[in-house]
Amino acid sequence: MGHREIYDVTIIGGGPAGLFSAFYSGLREMKTKIIEYQNKLGGKVHVYPEKLIWDIGGMTPITGEKLIQQMVEQALTFDPTVVLGEKVTSIAKDESGNFVLTTHNGQKHFSKSVILAIGGGIINPIKLDVEDSDKYVNTNLNYSIKELKKFKDKVVLISGGGYTAVDWANELHPIAKKVFLTYRKGKDQMQAHEADLSRLFQSPVEFYFYTEITKFIPDESGQVIKQVELTNNQTGEVTRLSVNEVVVNHGYHRDSSLFENSDLKFEMANEYYLKGTAHCETNIPGLYAVGDAVEYEGKVHLILGAFQDAVKAVNKAKKFVQPDAEETALVSSHNEVFLSRNREIIDKQILGSIK
Repeated sequence: MGHREIYDVTIIGGGPAGLFSAFYSGLREMKTKIIEYQNKLGGKVHVYPEKLIWDIGGMTPITGEKLIQQMVEQALTFDPTVVLGEKVTSIAKDESGNFVLTTHNGQKHFSKSVILAIGGGIINPIKLDVEDSDKYVNTNLNYSIKELKKFKDKVVLISGGGYTAVDWANELHPIAKKVFLTYRKGKDQMQAHEADLSRLFQSPVEFYFYTEITKFIPDESGQVIKQVELTNNQTGEVTRLSVNEVVVNHGYHRDSSLFENSDLKFEMANEYYLKGTAHCETNIPGLYAVGDAVEYEGKVHLILGAFQDAVKAVNKAKKFVQPDAEETALVSSHNEVFLSRNREIIDKQILGSIK
């Protein structure tokens, strides 16, 4: 791969904000590259493939999995270069004023402008500090839930007291045989949406407060958790529960080392988010931030907000790279770029249905 090749814009991150940035920069006829650390595009939406997303304008309820499929298809409309499995570890500028992005394997990528679509950094779930817990990850210890049907008619223990733990408890209790929830703090210290907590406390979920998982007891194979030992951190009392599945939601480690390792001095809104303008500009000319990577007054932390950020950042990047360019792209209903594509779709959808 000729990495000395210089792109108009390089997008770091392949979640909703990065994917729509790639579509829109292609629409603006910019030579575009996406670099994504995971081996697939879609970002954090992969955490909830079966959940329904209701709050995207003009889109009836859609599963996370289907949304990823459609966002990726849209992002690839103008054939951007896609680099998967590479983590950008630092950003610098060369003597020509181009950005130089170095990845974990020593590769260098060159770009006239950069859009950071890295969410809150690379997110990894906080693992349980319980002896031998790693060996159950391939069987019945879960740090995320990919398929609800795995939990049908099972006895499930959920550990955690935040948004995700509450969310999954509400999702699972109607289909599981039984759901227990263990939390190291008290009932009034749970952190989630009020409506979700009300729903949870009215459900048949059984709670163990001020308790933590201290031991797993395996079955004969030694590979599957058969029982879980819970210890009350106030009284020391030990409870053993027989379970089929364990779900752990203790939050995430965020990796924001990119900012610390770079020569550029980023202005941060807080530990994880870049400080931006309402146009998604950062303090570094030519470098923009979108989606959950940026904070500014009026910011909307929803997928639809990520789409709007993408448009604003790309329009600024286009002007940065080509100062005589128009401020914005033509709307798609008038844009010549879509003429032949529209014809293909109309032929297929409308004429196809007439035949």
